[in-house]
Amino acid sequence: MTPPLISLQNMKMVPVPEKAYGTFFEGDCYIILSSRGSAVDLHYWIGKDSSQDEQGAAAVYVTQLDAALGGSPVQHREVQGHESETFQSYFRHGIIYKKGGVASGFKHVETNMYNIKRLLHVKGKKHVSATEVALSWDSFNKGDVFLLDLGKVLIQWNGPSCSIAEKSRGLALARSIRDSERGGRAQIGIIDNERDSPDLMQIMRMVLGERRGELRDAVPDTKADELQKANVRLYHVYEKDNDLVVQEIATRPLTQDLLQHEDCYILDQGGFKIYVWRGKASSPEEKKAAFTRAVGFIQAKGYPSSTNVEVINDGAESAMFKQLFQRWTEKNETQGLGKVYTTGKIAKVEQVKFDTTQLHARPELAAEQRMVDDASGEIEVWRIEDLEMQPVNPKMYGQFYGGDCYLVLYTYLRSGRPHYVLYMWQGRHASVDEITACALNAIELDRKYGDEAVQVRVTMGKEPRHFLAIFKGKLVIYEGGTSRAQQSGPEPAIRLFQVRGTDEVNTKATEVPARASSLNSNDVFLLSTSQVCYLWCGKGCSGDEREMAKMVADIISRRDKHTILEGQEPAEFWEALGGKAPYASEKRFQEQITHYQPRLFECSNQTGRFIMTEVVGFCQEDLDEDDVMLLDTWEEIFLWVGKASNEYLKTHPAGRDLATPIILVKQGYEPLNFTGWFNAWDPYKWSVSCWKSPVVFSAVPGGETSIGNVLSQNLWVCFNFFPKELLKNKDTAHKICASKNIPCRQLQQLQTSHPNC
Repeated sequence: MTPPLISLQNMKMVPVPEKAYGTFFEGDCYIILSSRGSAVDLHYWIGKDSSQDEQGAAAVYVTQLDAALGGSPVQHREVQGHESETFQSYFRHGIIYKKGGVASGFKHVETNMYNIKRLLHVKGKKHVSATEVALSWDSFNKGDVFLLDLGKVLIQWNGPSCSIAEKSRGLALARSIRDSERGGRAQIGIIDNERDSPDLMQIMRMVLGERRGELRDAVPDTKADELQKANVRLYHVYEKDNDLVVQEIATRPLTQDLLQHEDCYILDQGGFKIYVWRGKASSPEEKKAAFTRAVGFIQAKGYPSSTNVEVINDGAESAMFKQLFQRWTEKNETQGLGKVYTTGKIAKVEQVKFDTTQLHARPELAAEQRMVDDASGEIEVWRIEDLEMQPVNPKMYGQFYGGDCYLVLYTYLRSGRPHYVLYMWQGRHASVDEITACALNAIELDRKYGDEAVQVRVTMGKEPRHFLAIFKGKLVIYEGGTSRAQQSGPEPAIRLFQVRGTDEVNTKATEVPARASSLNSNDVFLLSTSQVCYLWCGKGCSGDEREMAKMVADIISRRDKHTILEGQEPAEFWEALGGKAPYASEKRFQEQITHYQPRLFECSNQTGRFIMTEVVGFCQEDLDEDDVMLLDTWEEIFLWVGKASNEYLKTHPAGRDLATPIILVKQGYEPLNFTGWFNAWDPYKWSVSCWKSPVVFSAVPGGETSIGNVLSQNLWVCFNFFPKELLKNKDTAHKICASKNIPCRQLQQLQTSHPNC
């Protein structure tokens, strides 16, 4: 639902009729109040021809509304043509800019009239805007959509380089104009190929005249790339001797404790956006001057006057603002699951059991728990050896060595047909050649199963919950070594493992240094020696944890098992660890987990720069067939048919962990832990045959191929799962390509066009 819209006329607020929502006159200013759940947003929009007086009045009204609402709204300053994603999300059919307004002296054009003759330049795929331009062929270009509005007839002219999504959004806008402004009584004609539409072209020539010369190429949108957005800086704003002081205090990554309640701060996101944070205890004068200070900061920095400004109150921060910080905690936060623990730290999350049978009936639960299904499917495991896949003995399933790389194929049934998840597990000490081979062998395996697998990159120590679940509590991670028959050296005589988990769904044993300082009073540890295997139970561990440790102990050691309680250790136990030493032994406490709002982005690198456009309030309809979309759920990154997720993590302002699991999802084969983040997901929207259709997919910048040739697309995945390894090891990559019948020409194109080469 579009929020209420108010225009400023003669310095007064005037409500805008609902049928005119989405239409903005360039000579006016507007105010929008939006409420989504507990989040309240207050926008003031500045037309390019509006007067300084109107702009000042709009800022004053916004301040007054903010005070009347108790300081809860997030305030936004929007400039025509440079609106924020949040603002654009209110108008699903697009924004129309009309000439006129009080300041320019033009009279507003009345709606529902037929004596209209105008040309609208339509831009955008997810967020559409239409600007009135001169009625001339000179206004056209090859890459955009244009609407010739003649009152009773609307002609949509699609440039030859337009994407399917741009054409679709243009048509949605044309229908919106017909229904809202013409009462549904106008005709719409579409020109997709001028030769196939002679009648419509004749009308256009009558209005615009004969076209002379070639059409111009499309001009790419000037958007900030992710490197620019990642350049965040925090400034303390205060008064000293009646002078305003702006002092830089921190750069990326930012931490929440830098914000003091008594002060105001400016956060500069590389000139892309300016945030003003107002502390609860800051003075009323400081709060009122927020917009003024932001505009002054923009001028002092030499940023464009169109730079977005967002004013945020202490305690009412937006999701976008919070994600600029390395960690953001709220009061009374709920407890979470699935965190990675650091040896020696005592922070621990209570493991909460849930009913896996509810996953299919409640996809939102599957998303929250990061579970594809109930883990009852079949698994196959291969180890990368001599750059090839070698089957792992099923008796060894669940045992992973830090010196190896593995491919794990999980097969499960949904609606009576098989679905696949392909995990690529990277050992911390695996060679670069093995990591490269793991990526390229994954292409071969995916191709064998019809290019239907959901691919997940798993970094040692960052195993997602579903990965733990499929091994039924028997997952053991060895720090080094290999599971190959011919090992480089003997196994250590003494090994220490930390066991975490309460059931078969969430249990994992991880090898840690065999010394006393590795112990933790909150957990169970297994100490394997040549004579005996000790089960050391810390004072804070639970009965469920002890039972799971007993099951893991049978995997790690065939020796006799001795259970010992903390404080009752025999001398031989400490001797095996090299003597007593201090370790984490304080009472267990709950670790607070921040629940971040999921965010969806459209990805592009067509201009040679990595550009991401956020889709606010997203739904399934925002996933277009020719899109590359990235869904960030903080603990996992989903890449929907594309090539950009690793770059996103590298450039994230919060300094995100590069080992965060990255999951490649293909259209028509979305797992529950992906679809659960979308409201009212329709599983039948796309048939599974969509992957085989001849839709054009750009696999290499500047080149195109059929989407059926998933090979090129998968090579892109390799570059973004393992970019450094592939770029550094071209000989290895070409060798594997040759053995797998992968055209090396495609790999060469990728290596020469990849921005990191």
